[in-house]
Amino acid sequence: MALFDAAARKSLLMRARRAIARAIGAPVTPVTDPIPNPESLITGGLCAGAFVTLRINGQLRGCIGYPESDLPLVAVIERCALSAAISDPRFPPLSRDEWSGMDLEVSVLGPVERVDDIKEVIVGRHGLVVEFGRRRGLLLPQVAIECNWNAEELASQTCAKAGLPRDAWQKGAKLFKFEAEVFGESD
Repeated sequence: MALFDAAARKSLLMRARRAIARAIGAPVTPVTDPIPNPESLITGGLCAGAFVTLRINGQLRGCIGYPESDLPLVAVIERCALSAAISDPRFPPLSRDEWSGMDLEVSVLGPVERVDDIKEVIVGRHGLVVEFGRRRGLLLPQVAIECNWNAEELASQTCAKAGLPRDAWQKGAKLFKFEAEVFGESD
């Protein structure tokens, strides 16, 4: 999945960084080169789901996403960046002291497809969504690689994230796969 060229990626990352800077009162380095407007780079004003991940010294510092594809991508990325910085319940709000060491990563989600057989899931290529009743969990494609999981473990961990038994994907929970275009400031 490759939707964006280098200029569009840079622009989307800068939009995310600026959204966070405004919220925490951090300085934003002046831009010397004009940053292209991603709306002009993305044909038709793409609507897509996305996640924004923040890391400091390689350690997770926040990750929030909006998996639906009903809003313009630029708005989703700005909203998720802000939420990852100040509203991820696992972490305190990002401080100005952490600002300079922060690294952003964006994952733009592709279409979601039902999984009928776990053999359809390619580790590192597919992320998963599990649904059962009102419970829903999602793990991005890169998580399985970072944790050295196989497809079955990815499905089990996605169930756990949804607050379901780890084997729920084998016992009636719906399982879906998706691809994501992942890019970050450290790329």
